[in-house]
Amino acid sequence: MLDVAMDSEVHYPSQNPLHMAKMTNLPLPHPIPYQGSKRNLASRILDLVYGHPFKVMYEPFAGSAATTIAAANAKIAKTYVIGDSLSPLIDVWRGILNEPSSLSEEYCRIWNGQEDGGEDYYIGVREDYNRNGDPAKLLYLLARCVKNAPRWNKDGKFNQSADKRRLGMRPEKMRREIMGVNGLLSAKTIAVAGDFEDTILGAGSQDLVYMDPPWEGTSGGRDTRYHQGLQRERLLSVLEKLNVRGVPWILSYDGRCGDKTYGEPLPKELKATLIELHAGRSSQATLNGHDAITIESLYVSSAISQKAQPVMLIPDC
Repeated sequence: MLDVAMDSEVHYPSQNPLHMAKMTNLPLPHPIPYQGSKRNLASRILDLVYGHPFKVMYEPFAGSAATTIAAANAKIAKTYVIGDSLSPLIDVWRGILNEPSSLSEEYCRIWNGQEDGGEDYYIGVREDYNRNGDPAKLLYLLARCVKNAPRWNKDGKFNQSADKRRLGMRPEKMRREIMGVNGLLSAKTIAVAGDFEDTILGAGSQDLVYMDPPWEGTSGGRDTRYHQGLQRERLLSVLEKLNVRGVPWILSYDGRCGDKTYGEPLPKELKATLIELHAGRSSQATLNGHDAITIESLYVSSAISQKAQPVMLIPDC
């Protein structure tokens, strides 16, 4: 159950702050660098629901919580719940929300250790994190790893290498990002570690659930970009339960990259509207030495699909 005070009335500004931020070139704070983050797509995703009087927005596959950050800036809901099955990542979020100075200082200490730590320093931090799950060490690894693209072995251990071209986000910038998100979210957000279905169990018809789960087309076989996969059948079951409860939901799931298609479309029985988002050049393809455009599939539940149009959305120039 959400333990954050909620008012019955939600107020919205006369202009969408998502667009205002674009026009004024003011970037939102983002302390957790993550390949695949919805940072560049959040405004287009949230345009579909801007103006709805949502009480609570849930993001149960939070990762960098880019969509929640944008939603809070645009006042999409009164309160927010971010969740993830990776407990140390939620500990990072709890630090951002509740102890931003302590997390910033610990990140600074770890980052500064690179100066005298030599080439094996990153490996040592990675080994320490895999032993104890320290959130500040995870934040450092995410900031320093190759192209901010975390990878995990079959035992769920972080095993991505260090990016040798850079040292990761500098401590003074990290502190600004942490404090910026703290100011935006801390008074109206809780962070929950655990299974996504448990995280959204309390969602009702006046709330919004946004999900960006491991993609069906990229979370199997040898791919290790997620620390934990998700069976398609289970996801479909949860979506059907949300429909039965009348809970509005938006799902980012699969899509296309170059001439390759990931995953199968959602079944028509879910009555969701499909929108294809032009996400730009694929970071993963670039990492593998290719040049390909990513088209992400966005599914909008029937509870809010009257706001959506099944057309290709071209990125802003």
